[in-house]
Amino acid sequence: MVERSSAGEPATGLSAATEGRGGLRRDFEGLRRELQLQTFYDLLIALHAHASEEELLEDLLQRLCAVVDPAVAIAVTRDPLGGARAVAAVGWAGPGLNPEEIFGDPLLADVLREGEPIRRRAGSLLDREFDELRAVPMAYRGTMLGLIVVLDKEGRHGSAGGFTTEDRRFLQAVAALGAVTVDGLRQVESLMSLSERLEEENKLLREQLVHEVEGQRIVAEAVPMRRVLQMAERVAPRSVNVLIRGESGTGKELVAKLLHQRSGRSGPLVAVNCAALPETLLESELFGIEGGVATGVQARIGKFELADGGTLFLDEIGDLDLALQVKLLRALQEREIVRVGGHRAKSVDVRLVTATHRSLEELVSEGGFREDLYYRLKGIEVEMPALRDRLEDVPHLVRHFVAQFCDRESLTVPQVTSGALALLMAHDYPGNVRELQSVIEGAVALADGTIDRELLSPLLRSRADEGTGPEALDLETVERRHIRRVLEITDGNKSAASRILGIDRRTLSRKGF
Repeated sequence: MVERSSAGEPATGLSAATEGRGGLRRDFEGLRRELQLQTFYDLLIALHAHASEEELLEDLLQRLCAVVDPAVAIAVTRDPLGGARAVAAVGWAGPGLNPEEIFGDPLLADVLREGEPIRRRAGSLLDREFDELRAVPMAYRGTMLGLIVVLDKEGRHGSAGGFTTEDRRFLQAVAALGAVTVDGLRQVESLMSLSERLEEENKLLREQLVHEVEGQRIVAEAVPMRRVLQMAERVAPRSVNVLIRGESGTGKELVAKLLHQRSGRSGPLVAVNCAALPETLLESELFGIEGGVATGVQARIGKFELADGGTLFLDEIGDLDLALQVKLLRALQEREIVRVGGHRAKSVDVRLVTATHRSLEELVSEGGFREDLYYRLKGIEVEMPALRDRLEDVPHLVRHFVAQFCDRESLTVPQVTSGALALLMAHDYPGNVRELQSVIEGAVALADGTIDRELLSPLLRSRADEGTGPEALDLETVERRHIRRVLEITDGNKSAASRILGIDRRTLSRKGF
């Protein structure tokens, strides 16, 4: 006999229906837990595959929403200084989210300040009304990296109501996992940035090693100057003579030093300025002199003998007297020299590098320079660009000269303002790199922590002030004008002017100041 209920239905039928509904709930909860575990697994795999925080946050929210079912989900990160860094949202229908506004919202400020999850009922977030809000911090190793916010749980499978305890736990677990991933991503970014910086520094160091001669760096960021150095590197190992052309102050001697340094020659580099000595002294300076030629004269070897096995650099070769040009031509052709007052020839192995700011072709046509010597000297020609043709190098030269002068004088490196740099970039530099160096050293000596336009203006002059173009100025004119400007700045104090110019006070007097 079947036992019936008071309603006339079999008792076993009611029990079966009740047990069936309970079984469905149990099956749903089981599926929910399985989905949570699968989501955690997917997050562990996926979160480490992103190249940016924005992508990471977007993926995190998509997977979070599949389990928690919020109407809106927002994730935002901040940098170490507290500023907004990245933001992502799911279900947000309003205008674009501003991370700074999110951090500034009073509700979320508590999360950032206290580092604890919050739950709020019936409120407003960024003008969006909600019935329930939950926010959890993304923190790792004591650092607040950001937060995750969910609004209003949506009903599913006939369920309704707010976020459950399991939702809260899952949300906190995802936030913790996201925080670890964000921290790892930032560590990778930091290492990549460090690696790139070290690579750039190594590149700069390699360039400095390639283009540094006797502690003097040859700055060559501009294309014209790079071409000069590339040619010098190719020519340096060869024994061919090199003629370096260019205006005064362009760095001809530095390139000559580079040629010798890369030549592989065992002897020294010996330099002579042909315009600095009178003819009678220059001959003995170049070729040496025998003792007893005149009363009290002692034997002395010349620069050719000193440079034996190395390089002889003759600067301002265009100023060499015709008589000496004959002796120089013979020395180059025969590879031997005879001392002044001597009769015995001495063999020398010298690689000759010459330089001039004058047109040797014009001198040849005017009879002031031997044509045969001209062709002997110009085995390879290197044309030095004027500074006005390589203005890209000015900022690099400024930094170099500032650091060099401050190191030499034990001074604190001043700041060079953008206005000062703009003024330097606009100048025409008839005195070229040498003029820029002198201006910068004067500015550093006068600076009180900053080099600005007001400080530089008196040290620079425009073409209008000169009244002539740069081609009409020689080095002596440029030098004298610069000395006069420095004396004006120092109110005629020669000692102070000497320190700024980097010369002895007696040298200043010899120059007529």
